[in-house]
Amino acid sequence: MHPILSATRYLVLIAVASLFAGTITILVYGTLSVGSLILDALSSGTISPKGGKNLVLGFIENADLFLVATALYIMALGLYELFIDDTVPMPEWLQIHTLDDLKDKLVGVIVVVMAVLFLGHAVTWHGESTILYLGGAIGAVIASLALFNGQKKKKDPKP
Repeated sequence: MHPILSATRYLVLIAVASLFAGTITILVYGTLSVGSLILDALSSGTISPKGGKNLVLGFIENADLFLVATALYIMALGLYELFIDDTVPMPEWLQIHTLDDLKDKLVGVIVVVMAVLFLGHAVTWHGESTILYLGGAIGAVIASLALFNGQKKKKDPKP
């Protein structure tokens, strides 16, 4: 029974391959979207504050895509390192040895994605009060994640 259970860890390769495929797809889509955004801006022939605002919003939305692709990539690498082979050469900041390491990296990316999401809404804001609710909700989630990470580190300090 031990060899069978030991071999099942390779099932995680399905998740790793899927996450990696998602990463590639989003990166290619984002790259094409940025290219299209640049071509549209150059071919319009007009420069206006509204056009600039739309251009900024387009780049912010694409930055959000790239951040999500980064999160998927980190999850793929992390699962691979945790279940398959932890000797893959990675920079120190991307090395994942425990599930907590993976969670910490993902929390960091989630916070940045949420900040970029709010920035996108702030750029298109027209004075309505709903942005306060969105900002408060994002702030509450970020504060909860920070509290979660802080409490975890207090309980289990690393030597």
